[in-house]
Amino acid sequence: MSGHDITSPANGGESDARGRRRNPAEEARTLVASMTVGYLATVGQNGDPWCSLVVYGATADGEPVLLVSTMAEHGRNLIHDARASLALNDPSAPGDPLDRPRITLAGRAVRPEGERAEQALDAHVAAIPGAMLYAGWDDFTLWVLEVERVRWVGGFAVMETVSAEDYRAAEPDPTAPVAAKSVAHLNKDHADALLAISRELGGARGAVSAVCTGIDRYGIDLSCTGAGQSAAARVLFDEPLAKAADVRPATVRLAQRARERQARVAD
Repeated sequence: MSGHDITSPANGGESDARGRRRNPAEEARTLVASMTVGYLATVGQNGDPWCSLVVYGATADGEPVLLVSTMAEHGRNLIHDARASLALNDPSAPGDPLDRPRITLAGRAVRPEGERAEQALDAHVAAIPGAMLYAGWDDFTLWVLEVERVRWVGGFAVMETVSAEDYRAAEPDPTAPVAAKSVAHLNKDHADALLAISRELGGARGAVSAVCTGIDRYGIDLSCTGAGQSAAARVLFDEPLAKAADVRPATVRLAQRARERQARVAD
């Protein structure tokens, strides 16, 4: 952009371009928790790579749980060679597929035993309820992919390798299941509140309109326009959200803060 930027934190904005966002480990855990379909890469008995579409459920530690038949080539491959990787993305995300966030989880597949097997099966069935119909069949085997390395790609030229320790220590974003619906609701019914938030808290003092482009547990992203320009802004919540139900009161609070600031300026 040229001329006067519509964003100007010095004029009363509270946003920070470096405002807290989900880190790569959190992004990976959130994507794993949000999806149930991925592409499993295994090693064939002759050493050839083999990729298959699979369904999974994730444990509390983010380890994908697979229930596969030896009738499938990948099922036989895992018995022969435990090395495997699982690639995931969100096919419903808009835009170029290569610009969408995606991850690859690499590690070794193990057959859990005892209590761990019960917990793993519960995790898989919670994600894939129909799996209980064939979970006890002799040719089906329960596998847990013990993640050793994660490669996260956030879009073009945005990527990072995540260690197994950081991946397990991170938490899925609890707001992810309602984020898209919340964004649509804000844009449809609360355009005035978004504009106030962008102007008073996001530093976009010259904005004449604003739309919400994303929500996560730490804050909201906005696209602001004014004077023939457009700019992105980010506004953080008072504190990270602990559950999906916190999104509405948190966004209401942002609107209240923005209007309180407007009132002070007017006085």
